[in-house]
Amino acid sequence: MILFWNRKEVYMGNSLERFYEARQRLEDNGIKYDYKLVSNNSSSLFGSSRSQFGSVGEKLQLSTMYYLYVHKKDYDYACGVSRRR
Repeated sequence: MILFWNRKEVYMGNSLERFYEARQRLEDNGIKYDYKLVSNNSSSLFGSSRSQFGSVGEKLQLSTMYYLYVHKKDYDYACGVSRRR
């Protein structure tokens, strides 16, 4: 487990495909990682944004943000791996 004070973000975006590609590159190169998914449709104290405003005009593929983190000692290597194609 990578603790929050020892990690650095190597990916942040709302594309599931790019998130999966970045995650796969880290796995292929033996880099340990952690991830977080944040939904913009989550509920709050006053109800969800969807219940207040509906989903008219909202692109569902943009409703989730994906974050990938690596240990700070692996950050430079992970950035190099993620830039290779």
